[in-house]
Amino acid sequence: MLDLTDELSPVEGTLAVAPEWEDPARYWPRLSAATGHLPAPVAVIDREALRYNAMDLLVRSGGLPIRVASKSVRVRAVLDAVLQLPGYQGILAFTLAEALWLSEDHDDIMLGYPTVDRAGLEQLFSDERAAQRITLMIDDPVHLDFIDSVAGPGERPEIRVAIDVDASWRSAVLGHIGVRRSALFSAGEVVAFARKVVARPGFRLVGLQMYDAQIAGQGDDAGPDAPLIRLVQARSRAELRERRAAIVDAVSGVAALEIINGGGTGSLEFTGSDESLTEASAGSGLLGGHLFDGYRSFQPAPASAFAFDVVRRPAADIATVLGGGWIASGPPVASRQPLPAWPQGLHTLPREAAGEVQTPLQGKAASSLGVGDRVWFRHSKSGEPAERIERYHLVSGDEVIDELPTYRGEGKAFL
Repeated sequence: MLDLTDELSPVEGTLAVAPEWEDPARYWPRLSAATGHLPAPVAVIDREALRYNAMDLLVRSGGLPIRVASKSVRVRAVLDAVLQLPGYQGILAFTLAEALWLSEDHDDIMLGYPTVDRAGLEQLFSDERAAQRITLMIDDPVHLDFIDSVAGPGERPEIRVAIDVDASWRSAVLGHIGVRRSALFSAGEVVAFARKVVARPGFRLVGLQMYDAQIAGQGDDAGPDAPLIRLVQARSRAELRERRAAIVDAVSGVAALEIINGGGTGSLEFTGSDESLTEASAGSGLLGGHLFDGYRSFQPAPASAFAFDVVRRPAADIATVLGGGWIASGPPVASRQPLPAWPQGLHTLPREAAGEVQTPLQGKAASSLGVGDRVWFRHSKSGEPAERIERYHLVSGDEVIDELPTYRGEGKAFL
């Protein structure tokens, strides 16, 4: 059983002693030694690195409770262990089917996205306990109509709902900066919709969500665009803080809000300082994908990683591993590729990148790799590798201490 509350964990000393993962020559060979008896591909979670990240997220949120984004984990043992830590509360799920499954053991689950899953809604309506534990996400009257089309208010329990609000920045010069989520943007638009929700029988408005992807999901510490990114994020933070406060104030006059959720791993300092919020969200920062290496304000530990074996040498300066193409969601750019982490100095080929069944690697270390040698990779984000593997091997020190089944390993594939 994964336990992150153990007071004897070596992570207690990391404030006084440099964490092992800051010395790649110690960290990665230790993972290799611990898992050398396991066939590739092999995926690991380092217990101490995970705990370090979990505690660091709490420090960065400044005391604001954190709701765990399950899509960025997809391992029930990790969700359970993190939620045992004071400061974490609730799950931000990504599908209704997942939420129903998790509601067997968890009593505070909010969907991050709207659902049109008829079978899932029918199951929700037939389970009074699940209906009390799960909050659906909406941002359009059509969502209410769809729910009612499955079962009217007199035929089902009252449904808890939260409103998703666009947290992007609308620049007069740059246009829309952020992701395309809800069409609701201004306080007037949100409160007008909130009144419609409150007026509909069979629904209870309990929350708001505002995810600032242009801040939380965009590194600000590397590349020629970093100064522009920092400027855009500063303008976006100022605008969002004012607009979010106005939205919360307006909607609070219409409904008693239990949940006012915002932010993500990359914006916890900003989110934690916003007095209009009751909680933040974070997920990817727990496992520490390499996409979060490019932030000035924090540096997560590489708590999860996966390894492939070299199977051939097509050239003197190229070593090819079997597998590798575990690509993260988002734009098809280099930052979404797995990052070769050990041995150091490896990179993918520009014309091949990370392949479905093989990945050629070049670089300083490639010429010294032989057939059968192991190469460690870090994922760009965090959740997607769990769709490829059945289990993570939990490593503590120099040994594997447990196996943690992924959603896939438990026979689940939600999205």
